[in-house]
Amino acid sequence: MTGCVTSSSRSTRSKTNCVQCSTNRRHDCYTRSTANASNLKTPSRKRTASSRWGCFAGFLPAPIVYGLIIPLVFLDICVTIYQATCFPIFRIAKARRSNYIVIDHQHLAYLNIFEKFHCIYCSYSNGLLAYACEIAARTEQFFCPIKHAHKILGIHSHYAQFLDYGEAENFHARLMQLRALLAKEETAPTDDARTTPPKPHDI
Repeated sequence: MTGCVTSSSRSTRSKTNCVQCSTNRRHDCYTRSTANASNLKTPSRKRTASSRWGCFAGFLPAPIVYGLIIPLVFLDICVTIYQATCFPIFRIAKARRSNYIVIDHQHLAYLNIFEKFHCIYCSYSNGLLAYACEIAARTEQFFCPIKHAHKILGIHSHYAQFLDYGEAENFHARLMQLRALLAKEETAPTDDARTTPPKPHDI
């Protein structure tokens, strides 16, 4: 009973803990409960600090990421002027910009304002690169429709019909045939074509 008398000045919580403990460990109960409480709070503080740093770190590369908008816009202007001036001379059908640059993620209600902004930027960037790649692919088909000696990744849609490496027989006749195909107008993709990834070409 002496132990409970000496602990009368403590809080009600510490007294309750002492009653639940054995008689020989009354005075150790409060110490253990205090230590356990401090151990539970420490990881929580660490997780909070880590979460705050993660959010802050996400903004650190923002000037670099979004600074690329300058060369991207410049690329957009250059390839558009290039195909507008040169493709009619080469008799190559122009690539429709609207078939490659599609910005519609901002209409999704479950995205917040920041996520919508990221999606708009990514949609423009990837669409622009696909648009520029298509223009470059048509140019390659006009001047040099020859496959490489080794398999490559990231081939464009025209690569499958290129001539094999070292295929010299009837090269110029085949070249004229491939050039004639470029005069066909590009059609707008269907909804399935927009959502279904293209099958890899056999190279």
